[in-house]
Amino acid sequence: MVLKTIRTATDRWTQKKGEFAHLFEPYEGDEVVALDCEMTSLDPEKAELVSIAAVKIKGTQVLTSDKLDIKLQKPESLTGDSIKIHRIRGVDLLGGEVLGDALAQLLDFIGNRPIMGYYISYDIAVLNRFIRPRFGFSLPNKTIELSQCYLEKVQRANPELLPDLKFETLSEKLGVPMVGQRHSAIGDAVTTALMYVRLLKGPVPV
Repeated sequence: MVLKTIRTATDRWTQKKGEFAHLFEPYEGDEVVALDCEMTSLDPEKAELVSIAAVKIKGTQVLTSDKLDIKLQKPESLTGDSIKIHRIRGVDLLGGEVLGDALAQLLDFIGNRPIMGYYISYDIAVLNRFIRPRFGFSLPNKTIELSQCYLEKVQRANPELLPDLKFETLSEKLGVPMVGQRHSAIGDAVTTALMYVRLLKGPVPV
């Protein structure tokens, strides 16, 4: 955490007169961006990006008309094992975006809003591996972990309870149906956004 704070302060200084200076300004609005990425590996040091999706949440409303859904050019590490998870084949990525262009679109879409997701630290770690060499900084945005929000809400009512934090379990307990195919970036981003809103305004999950 200390290292991240120091790095963000350094990035803020180096970017203060650059194109992305606004990303380092404090956010004062009421929007959050739900983010999900599909990758070729569960190892954040080796994973390559296959697709990126994000949707904005304003207050307690998911803005499904204000979303980002990008498929990338086929990465070299796309294998049968990863295809079994996200079901995106090489042929599905024909005409996909160049990675640098996709990341620029993502930065523009997110701005300085908080980023929310399910095990979002993994997505952020992979994104930063590609963002820093291209743009000279790592994502400075505040992050919100959906599973932690769920855990805290449940344990405020039942301190001794250790709930199952699997994605499918959270969806079932919160009464939020899966949107689209599981492990599609846009489907998981919208589902995550809906679960987050349900946690904000709904009763304690049982």
